[in-house]
Amino acid sequence: MYLLGFDIGSSSVKASLVQVETGKPVASAFYPKQEMKIEAPMHGWAEQDPSIWWKNLCLACQEVCRGIDVAQVKAIGISYQMHGLVMIDKNRKVIRPSIIWCDSRAVHYGDTAFNKLGEKLCLTHSLNSPGNFTASKFKWVKENEKENFDQTWKIMLPGDYIAMKMTGEIKTTISGLSEGILWDFKENSPASYLIDHYGFNPEHIPEQVSTFSNQGILLPEAAEDLGLQAGIPISYRAGDQPNNAFSLNVLNPGEIAATAGTSGVVYGVSDEIRYDPLSRVNSFAHVNHTAESVRLGILLCINGTGILYSWLKNHIAPGKNYEELNALASNAEIGSDGIMIFPFGNGAERMLANRDLGCMMHGINFNRHNLSHIIRAAQEGIVFSFIYGIDIMKEMGIHPEVIRAGNANMFLSPVFRETLSETGNMRIELYDTDGAAGAARAAGIGSGIYSSFEEAFAGLEKIGITEPSGDAGKYQEAYQNWKHKLELIIK
Repeated sequence: MYLLGFDIGSSSVKASLVQVETGKPVASAFYPKQEMKIEAPMHGWAEQDPSIWWKNLCLACQEVCRGIDVAQVKAIGISYQMHGLVMIDKNRKVIRPSIIWCDSRAVHYGDTAFNKLGEKLCLTHSLNSPGNFTASKFKWVKENEKENFDQTWKIMLPGDYIAMKMTGEIKTTISGLSEGILWDFKENSPASYLIDHYGFNPEHIPEQVSTFSNQGILLPEAAEDLGLQAGIPISYRAGDQPNNAFSLNVLNPGEIAATAGTSGVVYGVSDEIRYDPLSRVNSFAHVNHTAESVRLGILLCINGTGILYSWLKNHIAPGKNYEELNALASNAEIGSDGIMIFPFGNGAERMLANRDLGCMMHGINFNRHNLSHIIRAAQEGIVFSFIYGIDIMKEMGIHPEVIRAGNANMFLSPVFRETLSETGNMRIELYDTDGAAGAARAAGIGSGIYSSFEEAFAGLEKIGITEPSGDAGKYQEAYQNWKHKLELIIK
């Protein structure tokens, strides 16, 4: 028997098959083979047509299931890019392209609501400023695209849209609503105070279902597109960062997960209602949160991490692959001979008070520096952004000593792992998993195939450890120089 998981990112859609009996991934696939395009019709905007997610999901599913008996696929789980806005009319037709996670256009609306409603109300009820999240993006539509707003029947997150395509049912989760700042933790219900303030109809919000539950069954027409059999339960959905943490078996207080794909995230679990008064890091309902058993994900997000590395590969070092770039980085010394890169070129950064700084490179000397220095400076700049944000997380009681990560993206680079471990004085543990495999395991729990988290993670394999040496002087010097320059920039 198999469990099937999907991870709908902004760069690609990945599918993984997990064998129920062993708990191990047996196949994976992703589409497109080149990164999906993000449309930016105006500065600070980022949009994607939801139909391209479905198209690439179907292709990934067909590839990953090639050669197996699809009658043995027993449950489906969905992970998805967080904070996106999908709007549909009463005919379930998408009204406009999705405004996705790295779009900055709604910052003004979130800041205005935060000031008018008051810090105390927003933070004690939703644990965050409305910021640039899903609710504020819908407010932007209301104020700037009245015809589209008036046509809207339901708003959804990207994973809710994919689940609707599979099952015909329009539902969401508490975890999903919390990531859109549409959940009220005090009232344990949708955030009516913000819905009313923004002038939304409460009917815009879909019905809520449990993260781990039977959320509908695969329709015949969807099954035909996917190359599967109809009737398979969809039994899990979660945003990509809570799901990434789940994939690494990060479920309990004090446990920490990290990822460094297009964006970078450090995600810690707390059993207390915590929030950052400045909303530089965010608190969302984790996948196993309930009103009776608090499990919050304290999330540091840096928009510009792997996308910086991708940009360098495509535009500064065309023809080289990531493995070659990682080898180049190791040729430069710690500190990159004074080059500093600030990787903030993918929209407004929450940990910098929603400033949209753009990526900056400082200190290049044409007579001294080469590509190795630039590549290492990029990796160090991404790590230093993590450390800068982790310092904020420490103010909230999250003190990472061990970080779990999948063996993917920036964590494939020895320079990246060593710099993070040494600068932060943390052990880095790598696991053979990814978001799609995690969603598959979660589907096994939601469908009742697995009876516990322990059973679901019996096949999770640790494949590497990077330990700090205790002699991080050069790393700390480079970080302090980087931090000093950043704080001059943002004054």
